Amino acid sequence: MLMSECVTRLQGDLAAIARLGDAATAEAGERIAAALEGALRTRLLDLLGEAAVELDAQVPDGAVELRLAEGEPQLVYTARPGAAPPAPEPDEDGAAARITLRLPERLKSQAEDAAARSGSSLNTWLVRAVAAAVGERGEQRRGRSAGGRVQGWAES
Repeated sequence: MLMSECVTRLQGDLAAIARLGDAATAEAGERIAAALEGALRTRLLDLLGEAAVELDAQVPDGAVELRLAEGEPQLVYTARPGAAPPAPEPDEDGAAARITLRLPERLKSQAEDAAARSGSSLNTWLVRAVAAAVGERGEQRRGRSAGGRVQGWAES
């Protein structure tokens, strides 16, 4: 999310409204718009925090958190500790295959770390990695990206 862009647009909207008046009103509007930057950022973060709480209540197997990265907010999905890993998605015929996979210990550790970072089980992570390698998009059917983040867009 680009909160800086949103704040700049809101400031521009306020300045444009102020320009409807005389020169003194336009100048006052410009000053008020600049002074409101901190308050606008705080209110937007409050709103995004409320959205994260509402989403979190709707996601039984995980949590939605609001995080700041370099001053910009991100809604991030993480699996809840102890949540049962999702079952592999069946093929068109409804069957899921079981295989035994032998990995070098170092590669297994790296895969486990990657799965933990994405908030999913090792099995789910491997299913997604294989699906991506063969060109399937099954990981997108649940509305989440393979990285475990909830993504989308909104227009106001």
